[in-house]
Amino acid sequence: MVRGLGWLLGKLVTVVVVAALIAVTWALAYRWIDPPVTAPMIRDMVAGEHVERRWVSLDQINPAMPRAVIGAEDSTFCQHHGFDLAAIERAAARNATSTGLRGGSTISQQTAKNAFLWPGRSYLRKGLEAYFTVLIEALWGKRRIMEVYLNLAELGPGIYGVEAAAHHYFDTSAARLTPDEAAKLAAILPQPIKRDAADLRGKVRRHARTIERRIGIVRRDAIDACLAG
Repeated sequence: MVRGLGWLLGKLVTVVVVAALIAVTWALAYRWIDPPVTAPMIRDMVAGEHVERRWVSLDQINPAMPRAVIGAEDSTFCQHHGFDLAAIERAAARNATSTGLRGGSTISQQTAKNAFLWPGRSYLRKGLEAYFTVLIEALWGKRRIMEVYLNLAELGPGIYGVEAAAHHYFDTSAARLTPDEAAKLAAILPQPIKRDAADLRGKVRRHARTIERRIGIVRRDAIDACLAG
């Protein structure tokens, strides 16, 4: 009985170690190799949705775009090591008194989810997300995290990455995005399927204007200093 239990525990440890090594290798590969596909892209392709995606380097994206997502999504992106505990606490407090769930995920966490995992709220996925977040923070650096984030983010039905979104909504490239356009793209990130960056209305339009002001603050205060080439 004891020997059998020991054998089983040994096998479980082996499986965990092998899985951890595979994850490290996978994450290390994506430091240089652009992720070819994501779970949401596969979902769209299986559903017959046309997928638009054009990968560009961070140098080919107007600085207003990363500044917009920092201002809108993760103001401490350059300071934290993957997790913003204060934001997580605020989200937990809101969720305790609200019927709709709101997350406190950082750009690093969202990048880990987009690059390696699948959408959902299970404890398993959140645990894996935390593990991959630690890996990419350690192995990639902030510039690569932001580059992958901006190229994998879902920005409309079948639209992935800011280059495809810039062409789709504004008939321009990511390099030529204006602060106004970058702010509009950042404003649709929480609900990209329900929102149209070229036709924002109501509170989402007002939110985009707020983000545009934050772009100036991020630039003025060098809040995006970790992205300097």
